[in-house]
Amino acid sequence: MAEEMKSLAKDTAIYGVSSILGKFLGWLLVPLYTYVLEKQADYGIVTNLYAWTALLLVILTYGMETGYFRYANKDTANSDKVYGNSLIAVGITSLLFIAFIIIFNQPIANFLGYSIHSEFIWMLGITVALDAFASIPFAYLRFVKRPIAFATLKFVYILLNIGFNLFFLVGCPWLMKVAPGLVSWFYNPNYGVGYIFLSNIIATTLQTIVLCKYIFVAKFTFDFQLIKQILRYSFPLLFLGIAGTANQNLDKILFPFMQLGEQGKIDLGIYGAVSKIAMVIMMFTQAFRYAYEPFVFAKNKDKNSLGMYADAMKYFIVFSLLIFLGMVLYMDLIKFIIKHTYWSGLAVVPIILFSFIFQGIFFNLSIWYKLTDKNKYGAWFSNIGMVIVLVGNILLVPHYSYWGSAWAAFAGYFIVMCLSYFFGQKHMPIKYDFKTIGLYTCVTLLLYCVSLFIKTPYTALNVLLKTVLMLSYLILMVKRDFPLRTIPLINKLFK
Repeated sequence: MAEEMKSLAKDTAIYGVSSILGKFLGWLLVPLYTYVLEKQADYGIVTNLYAWTALLLVILTYGMETGYFRYANKDTANSDKVYGNSLIAVGITSLLFIAFIIIFNQPIANFLGYSIHSEFIWMLGITVALDAFASIPFAYLRFVKRPIAFATLKFVYILLNIGFNLFFLVGCPWLMKVAPGLVSWFYNPNYGVGYIFLSNIIATTLQTIVLCKYIFVAKFTFDFQLIKQILRYSFPLLFLGIAGTANQNLDKILFPFMQLGEQGKIDLGIYGAVSKIAMVIMMFTQAFRYAYEPFVFAKNKDKNSLGMYADAMKYFIVFSLLIFLGMVLYMDLIKFIIKHTYWSGLAVVPIILFSFIFQGIFFNLSIWYKLTDKNKYGAWFSNIGMVIVLVGNILLVPHYSYWGSAWAAFAGYFIVMCLSYFFGQKHMPIKYDFKTIGLYTCVTLLLYCVSLFIKTPYTALNVLLKTVLMLSYLILMVKRDFPLRTIPLINKLFK
């Protein structure tokens, strides 16, 4: 690999450590929730409300991260000024949202069906507003190439969130039995799911306080014209973000409104649990995005930039397919992350994984309209994809439950991915290595199909046979594109 690709891979790995490890630890909270919460409907509340917060986070950041990168790289001498004005813009909108959510939390709770616990709404509202504001300092750390600081802060937040969850859901119930006087003055054994949201807001608040160190390095010189330029560039990306979030969460938002009865609540719980498994691809895409977005803008003026973008696409797909195989081939082991009562939904995981891969490819393809300042195309693609996902859910979910959701997302991102490629080739032609991409895709599908016939009564034997399939893919990678002597650390073992 070229030095630029090695650097990109290194940053991707660093940025991904906190994300991947954190999501993995988050996985371990899923069985905790299923065992501790009284009903599956309670886990459905978590699934539904966190789907709403994911959508709100995109709205409250409205593409300002990318806008900050664009204008900070465009005028590096005034990058601190760009940072300060980005903080001002997102800070104002976050404060306005907090005020709105506190004033109207009861009507919102009534609309969503949580009238008894309207505090859920303001807790999550404040949490998502603080997260939106924190996105700019985290973008700053990426811009100044501080991946270690970025990963450390993310990881500390994750540990805090998990720690408070364990304290409220496991520690406090135990203390109520052995030493009730220690916690009875603040702990309510019947509050259940509310402690999940309380843990989140405490951890997010502490994260914001720690980030102050990087917030006050900015130059807070208000420049309306600069903010206006950044907003003009960033705002179309809002629709792109909404579409991406809709792909993952629209079904979970719509479920309670589709009158599917008790079975619908059960399905929402199952779908929410198995979706956690498929999030591995999203973790990789997120880690890649953190490193790739600054890389793209920094290399834009390089005469070999188009070749580097093509290489990045190839490597992204090769490793995404590797993760896909790792998930589907070792599902016999991975499934134990969730309670056995949720296993009926595991069959839908491969569909979700591929829709996430399409989303990652779409992100890679999006560089052409970001670099040519034609974000309106991203907005159009986003709208098209969102409509497909929305209509697909409305038509399919009442009849096929979460299977309909999975196929709607698959179709939406496949079509948007294709549209972005064909329009991109007209405005910024990039010679992608379709021969290599096609080879790895075909091999992946072949190995997956073969794995479906491996169904012995012995789990260990199934895993062993599927490991042979996994090794086949790895051997192809090493022989064709990743000689061991070119891989850092491993290359020391070879001449």
